Amino acid sequence: MIRQYELVEKIKSYDPNADEDLINRAYVFAMQAHGSQKRASGDPYFSHPVEVAYKLTQYRLDASSIVTALLHDTVEDTDVTLDEIEAQFGKEIRGLVDGVTKLSRLEGKSENLKQAENFRKLLIAMSEDIRVLLVKLADRLHNMETLKFVKSPEKRQRIARETVEIYAALAERIGMRNLKEELQDLAFAELYPEARDSIVTRLNFLREQGEAEVEKTVKVLKEKLAEAGLPDAKVDGREKKPFSIWKKMEDKNTNFEQLSDIIAFRITVDDITQCYQALGVIHANWHTIPGRFKDYISTPKSNGYQSLHTAVLGPGQQRVEVQIRTQEMHEIAEYGLAAHWSYKQKEHSVKDGKQFRWMRELLEILEKSESPEEFLEDTKLEMYHDQVFCFSPKGDILAFPRGATPVDFAYAVHSGVGDTCVGAKINGRIVPLRTKLKNGDQVEIITSKTQTPSPSWERFVVTGKARAEIRKHVRTQQRNEYVNLGRAVLLKTFKQEGEEFNEKMIEPHLPAFNKKTVEDLLAEVGEGLISRQQVTEIVIGQKKPVSPTGMTSVLSTLSSPFRKKKANGAGPMPIKGLIPGMAIHFGGCCHPIPGDRIVGIVTTGKGVTIHTMDCETLENYTDAPERWIDVAWERDQADVKHIGRLRAHISHEPAALATVTNVIAKEMGNINNFKIINRSTDFFEILVDIEVQDLKHLNNIIANLRSKEVVQSVERYQT
Repeated sequence: MIRQYELVEKIKSYDPNADEDLINRAYVFAMQAHGSQKRASGDPYFSHPVEVAYKLTQYRLDASSIVTALLHDTVEDTDVTLDEIEAQFGKEIRGLVDGVTKLSRLEGKSENLKQAENFRKLLIAMSEDIRVLLVKLADRLHNMETLKFVKSPEKRQRIARETVEIYAALAERIGMRNLKEELQDLAFAELYPEARDSIVTRLNFLREQGEAEVEKTVKVLKEKLAEAGLPDAKVDGREKKPFSIWKKMEDKNTNFEQLSDIIAFRITVDDITQCYQALGVIHANWHTIPGRFKDYISTPKSNGYQSLHTAVLGPGQQRVEVQIRTQEMHEIAEYGLAAHWSYKQKEHSVKDGKQFRWMRELLEILEKSESPEEFLEDTKLEMYHDQVFCFSPKGDILAFPRGATPVDFAYAVHSGVGDTCVGAKINGRIVPLRTKLKNGDQVEIITSKTQTPSPSWERFVVTGKARAEIRKHVRTQQRNEYVNLGRAVLLKTFKQEGEEFNEKMIEPHLPAFNKKTVEDLLAEVGEGLISRQQVTEIVIGQKKPVSPTGMTSVLSTLSSPFRKKKANGAGPMPIKGLIPGMAIHFGGCCHPIPGDRIVGIVTTGKGVTIHTMDCETLENYTDAPERWIDVAWERDQADVKHIGRLRAHISHEPAALATVTNVIAKEMGNINNFKIINRSTDFFEILVDIEVQDLKHLNNIIANLRSKEVVQSVERYQT
């Protein structure tokens, strides 16, 4: 455990003016508060806050941040109160400790709801002082380092998944690459241990075999740069982390051997001019690989990252990825926000700078979301890594996740622009609103004051902000529909009972329904959550049953487009956008699963067949647009299984098939059908149908299969 004097000396090494007395008092206070408490590992509990504090010194954070790290668990895990914290250490420290404190104690709540509500508070706290996030990330990193001591496998899995989906994503957003990769790799070891072990084994083999090649490439690069007048340029090789390799195998639909950038070479020079000079040297000496050049210097990432990326057929005709940057850019690439925000900073709140735009958008999502779970879902969308850079007509640059559309662009400009969007021009040409944006596109949004958001937009937008805005509008429209329907139902019902319906007569009875306004009551009557009979019994004391035919006639004439639909009387329809009772089938050609973009095709005598948007079968219906139906998956599909079909080439060797089936089983996939369609002395080619929950579930199985040495290739299969 880090001793008191060691921690103080570390802080004083970069901040000689740090308040030594404050740090010493906090160290002693926290140690006494935690007393004899133990962690799951058996270590004294106080070792945890000390380790968190020491991690923050590596980022040269101020004394207040270090003190917060020492105290961050005292309020939750001991008898210490926030008032005591303020009395001992001041109002600033109280606010930081309150922001970082694990919120929890949400009795009777689901794990998802706890996670969502905790994250809501964390977001609000870190928007007021960004140091809250830095302390929280260091806290999570140490917890992940000791995760193996948590006894419950389910709890370890939940913590690891939360780490990847939220905390690593937050570290990415503030540009802290090292911290992000550490969190991802620790979570990877818990979530997919076999896949990680397989990748690590192959990396070790490559390292042994290719060490000489790496040194040779570094030497050649240095020589070429020196010849061009850059003798002081630094060149080194960097190996990708196992999680990054796994994600690339998943995203790029490739296997380990096909990856070209397992080793990336970094060139560090003195200034921006030399960056482009070094790029010229690389491109002049080796053939470039098309589509692999990216200029993040002239167009920085939203987290402040700057660098030139290129890929060439380097020495020995090997594919080589090269990154070129200045030393300042390198520090920002490694440490992100902490590189240009340190103990010297006096302002810690979210400013108007581009690096905090994402956080302001998360706060907007918080305001628009109806529930904590919805907020968490939209937030995860918003935190995905930016891949596409587009320009406004004025030349402003906006960054988006892959797959973003003009509607995402419109809402990124302003909520009002998104709400009134009727069309878009990309590079001067009018395009459909569901068109996917590409790097370098110039986007112009066409608006109309009479336009309102369409519910169908939610099916193709990819940013959390756009989805939250659309959902808010749909909820408002939905509520209005339910209020009108509820009013019509009660008008009809009261008339049947010989009473004239008046909303004022309901007001005295609202407490009986636990409602604040008449509209709230009407909305729930319209939605079917409160029966009309309950209302008549309480309001007019009428207890005789109401004719069911009356209710049927009201609902048939006043049906709402937002009513929950049933399919063949067998529970909720898995597909939105269809008429109740319509027969649906899933295309055996493409095997659509939740997460795929889908379309419905009306088939005579069969109802509607659901296909993926990229299914080749759809070419047969290009001349029959009247048969196409715009559909989407229902959100709640947790208990429904779907078939995903894979084609794989595996080595013809003992236990190869067992390896494949074991991977599928461990990922909770259920093999529905298995067929060997080709075989040779070296390989099997197989088709396997797997029951999965959604596209993410299937992609996890694919990525894990690709990590196995016996699997030469694996991909989704369409007939």
